Amino acid sequence: MNVLSLYIAKEILKGSLITLLILLTLFNLFTFADELKDIGQGHYDLKQVFYYVALTSPTVLYQLIPASALIGSLFVLGSMGNNRELIAMQASGLSIFGIIKAVMLAGVALVILSMLIGEFIAPLGERLGQKIKMTAQNEQIIMNSSYGLWLREGSNYINVRQVEDDGKLADISIYELDAQRHLNRELHADKATFLGKKTWKLENIKQSTISTQLIQVTQQAEQIWNSSIAPNLLKIVIVNPKNLSLYDLAMYVRFLKENHQKSHAYEVAFWGRAVSPLTTFVMLLVSAPFVIGIRRGVSVGARIMIGVAIGMGFDIFNKIINHLGLIYNLNPPFMALLPSLTVFAVVLFAMKKAQT
Repeated sequence: MNVLSLYIAKEILKGSLITLLILLTLFNLFTFADELKDIGQGHYDLKQVFYYVALTSPTVLYQLIPASALIGSLFVLGSMGNNRELIAMQASGLSIFGIIKAVMLAGVALVILSMLIGEFIAPLGERLGQKIKMTAQNEQIIMNSSYGLWLREGSNYINVRQVEDDGKLADISIYELDAQRHLNRELHADKATFLGKKTWKLENIKQSTISTQLIQVTQQAEQIWNSSIAPNLLKIVIVNPKNLSLYDLAMYVRFLKENHQKSHAYEVAFWGRAVSPLTTFVMLLVSAPFVIGIRRGVSVGARIMIGVAIGMGFDIFNKIINHLGLIYNLNPPFMALLPSLTVFAVVLFAMKKAQT
């Protein structure tokens, strides 16, 4: 590697990290302001707000890396082009391909950073942050784990695996203990709908009554469940992909399939996480057409605005594709790769057009 390539890689890495820090600060300020309105709920105070923001920051950081790579590379290369540095580099023998290769080298460092944060820091921080917030606001919640939320209500222990968008609960298990702390009844319901006034309607119920002599199993289509647990205790999806590493997502998908449960949403999340490094490289590659067309007098501001528009368009397109994949149960690996491959094809077309 020559000195010029190393210089470009270092500058892009520095620009991307500065952009990442600025974006993280802005997002954390918005999160902090949003959390202030919840102060006073239970024991949730300013100290817990700071803990929550700090612990969930790695998740935000992980999500911002592709956007930071895009904006940072465009800003740095735009400044170099404006100062005629890139022209001087090409005159000294560094090819356009060499410049792009240096940009990709910076991408390797960003991808390694992204994988370390996404796999080892962000999931743990997200779980701890959610646990601190939820336990401070609601004393009923005793544990928020990777595989569901555990609550205690009197002698009952309740496990909720999923909260749907409309507030309904899914995959609920209720364990009832007697005075001697022995399990005497277990109830599992596929769905639970809040009817108001501490009343829920359970659907598709399987109940096991346990004694020292026998276990009696009964089934019901629906049943009324009186509980002090309110929907506002369960605002988040319990098994949230943000709380899981790539390995944990793979294990959870396997668990769901083995138990004949729906796993498509988590397969989409898994493949979306798996192709995240490719997304970072594609975002960096967006700068390539501007490098090739540097002699055509494109201003720094114009390059950045076009790049930001491409980045925003990519984010919107990615979300649309993900939702279509979930709605129509389309192939998760293909749907995860489609946005990046589309942008990659557009970039190659723009590069070919800029060379003509």
